[in-house]
Amino acid sequence: MSDSETSAGGLNVKRLLPIAVLVAGLVAFFAFDLDEFVTLDALKTHRTVLQGWVESQGPVAWLVYAAIYMAAVAFSIPGGSILTIAGGFMFGPYVATAVVVIGATLGATVLFLAARYAFADYLRGKAGGAMCRMEAGFNENPVSYMLILRLVPLFPFWLVNLVPAFLGVKIRVYVLSTLFGIVPGTFVYALVGDGAGAVLDAGGDLDLGIIFEPRILAPIAGLALLACIPIVYKRFRSRRGAQS
Repeated sequence: MSDSETSAGGLNVKRLLPIAVLVAGLVAFFAFDLDEFVTLDALKTHRTVLQGWVESQGPVAWLVYAAIYMAAVAFSIPGGSILTIAGGFMFGPYVATAVVVIGATLGATVLFLAARYAFADYLRGKAGGAMCRMEAGFNENPVSYMLILRLVPLFPFWLVNLVPAFLGVKIRVYVLSTLFGIVPGTFVYALVGDGAGAVLDAGGDLDLGIIFEPRILAPIAGLALLACIPIVYKRFRSRRGAQS
């Protein structure tokens, strides 16, 4: 066995390299105090600079912002909501939503593939009956489960990026459900960012509490309930089949 194939504790060291790079990026983010730039206060402080940069760069600014967002998601850097608000402030709600969705989907896919490459075979070999049943259940309705996880922010975004990699979700299902599932929440945050300039010009502060108002959450919850319908119907049909 070559050095590159040496395993430690059952894990292939070579396969851990992509994850090690992502972890190193996350550590570097905090080591260089870059988290200071992912705050609402930083947006207030640098908003004039950001506006000037967008005006001077045009569509190039979209590409740079998408690349930054992609890296932030791939490295599991906290503050995605702040980045989305910044995007809405810089580009408006529609362009920001499109750019964020593309960047976030690409970043989530990088993390998904890295986690699957590093850990999926190891975990499958160690998995007991409970994990196997979880994997089987998840993959009966993978699109519905993925959409629910994306639409309802019950769990951190980085966790939802990782878990499907361990449950055998197909890459196509993962990418498409991520692409469409994050649109509603992204648009809401982009709308907040779009109105940020007027609020700050009036001397006010940005209030993220608006995200949790019923008029905002109700439509997203409704979409999540629609995603549940195939799961409920399939279980209802299987029970009727068992009783007949």
